[in-house]
Amino acid sequence: MERFFEFITHHYILVSAFLGLLIAYVLVEMQRGGRSVSPQTLTSMVNKQKALVIDLRDPNEFKQGHITGSRNIPYARLTEKLQELPKDCPIILVCQLGQVAGTAARQLKSQGILDVAKLEGGLSNWKSQSLPLVKK
Repeated sequence: MERFFEFITHHYILVSAFLGLLIAYVLVEMQRGGRSVSPQTLTSMVNKQKALVIDLRDPNEFKQGHITGSRNIPYARLTEKLQELPKDCPIILVCQLGQVAGTAARQLKSQGILDVAKLEGGLSNWKSQSLPLVKK
């Protein structure tokens, strides 16, 4: 540990540059996919702000289990359904793991829908917390 501090004091410019790049990387990654919301925050936003939950999975997966009140718009059809999305309420995107939702959030933001979030960890996180799913 002593050598670590010695390295930092002797190479403070290098360490400062590394920390600056690390912070910049984290900030860019956070903004790329939009903000993430926890399952508890999702529930609160739906109840208090009338947020719209959009499930991006294909219809067969949606029928096997989805969040109550969510609307199924497969990711492949998102751009053609863009006109149907409200611009006056928050939109929360849900996919299986959260990766597709980040890409979809970027698309919506580029089209002028700014109040977009994604479910942190996707539906897998929702299930891991034993939260309820509706099955059709």
